[in-house]
Amino acid sequence: MALATITTTAVTTFTSTTAVLGGNVTSDGNANVTERGVVYATTQNPTTANSKLVIGNGTGSFSNTVSGLTANTTYYVRAYAINSQGTAYGSEVSFKTSQTLALATITTTAVTTFTTTTAVLGGNVTSDGNATVTERGVVYATTQNPTTANSKLAIGTGTGSFTSNITGLTANTTYYVRAYATNSQGTAYGSEVSFKTSQTVSMATVTTAAVITFTSTTAVLGGNVTSDGNATVTERGVVYATTQNPTTANTKVTIGTGTGSYSNTVSGLTANTTYYVRAYAINSQGTAYGAQESVTTPSASAQTVTDIEGNIYKTVTIGTQVWMAENLKTTKYNDGFNIPMVTDNSIWINLVTPAYCWYNNDLTAFKNTYGALYNWYTVNTGKLCPTGWHIPSDTEWTSLTTYLGGESIASGKLKEEGTAHWLSPNTGANNETGFSALPGGEREIGGFTKVRERGNWWSSTEIGSASALYRVLKYNDNNLSRFNVGKTVGFSVRCVKD
Repeated sequence: MALATITTTAVTTFTSTTAVLGGNVTSDGNANVTERGVVYATTQNPTTANSKLVIGNGTGSFSNTVSGLTANTTYYVRAYAINSQGTAYGSEVSFKTSQTLALATITTTAVTTFTTTTAVLGGNVTSDGNATVTERGVVYATTQNPTTANSKLAIGTGTGSFTSNITGLTANTTYYVRAYATNSQGTAYGSEVSFKTSQTVSMATVTTAAVITFTSTTAVLGGNVTSDGNATVTERGVVYATTQNPTTANTKVTIGTGTGSYSNTVSGLTANTTYYVRAYAINSQGTAYGAQESVTTPSASAQTVTDIEGNIYKTVTIGTQVWMAENLKTTKYNDGFNIPMVTDNSIWINLVTPAYCWYNNDLTAFKNTYGALYNWYTVNTGKLCPTGWHIPSDTEWTSLTTYLGGESIASGKLKEEGTAHWLSPNTGANNETGFSALPGGEREIGGFTKVRERGNWWSSTEIGSASALYRVLKYNDNNLSRFNVGKTVGFSVRCVKD
């Protein structure tokens, strides 16, 4: 007979106050093991004279949970087994309990920067309470002690200082503000501060709408009065001219009063001419103008095509081909059935069926300018383009690039000029073809990316069961490049006439 043989199990499961300890009696030494368990202490080589947890008898594996441990502390553990020959110990293992979790500690920043309708609010998470701060920000209200049930502005995660600008406040009003931070233990608030918005009257704030819908003699012009400057907007509209920075001394179209978005169709324009446009708004403080937009009317012979939903697209003839001069934006097949819209990225990347989306799932910001993003399964239905049109094959794309002198120089001839939609430097862009390529970006495994950097367009040509060919234009080179990619990726579409 001999002492039992025992091993100590490594400690992998523990919290700030508990741990799962155990061992394995591999031999009883030919004498019954009458007691087995674990001993533990904050000093090395613990024995049964230290803290002891009895876990049965006999041979085999065993484990149990101990509680009442001290947070952020290193413990040493040995399994033990007792038979008639004495007490045997396994080798020593150690672990360190987790830190104690608590609410985060946060302070609210005094509000010193504000106007009639805006304010800069912030705070400082000085401690995360040993639990990751998953959301931080400010809450505010016109009553005291606001919480996240009031107006809330999330401003990132983690510790440290943070600030952000809020808009839409009411002039001459007292607001109460508290910074907040949320971790696994709950939501902590900083002390309350207050401020009173100004009542200063100023010029209105107005933006000019991008000119998207136009023909050789007409265009839809408009703007948005986002603030009346605390003085009634008595007139708003647009001004335009063939010279830059037009004013109300040039051609003026009045479109109502007050705040909000507005638009109207102007006619009598000259074909193949560049017009400069600014929205304007007048209050008691004067006339405010939005940023300048421009539009070049097409030649009188320019053609359009309309999809099943009534979206109208400019077209352009390049060589022997007739192309859409805008990215497709339909949400229906040409037989009238809806294309499934998928917003969840985890669902999108695993699809083997048709789907479309808007970049960043934001129809308002991206539809009219950049069109929709479609996976290749939608392309492959043969029903995506308007009747009489189709998705270009890889061969048709090659015909286009060959006509334009090859892939190395075609890019600039296709890209819309300037940096209104492309990032700078928009290398080589002159849009001499009128194709007006725009960088609608892409949707891939990691989500939405590359808007304003790249325009990607599907071909109808597949490479095996999992991928297909596409063409790409970039903001920083002259190439119209050709690659293949998985069919789940979301790209823009241009149609070519049958």
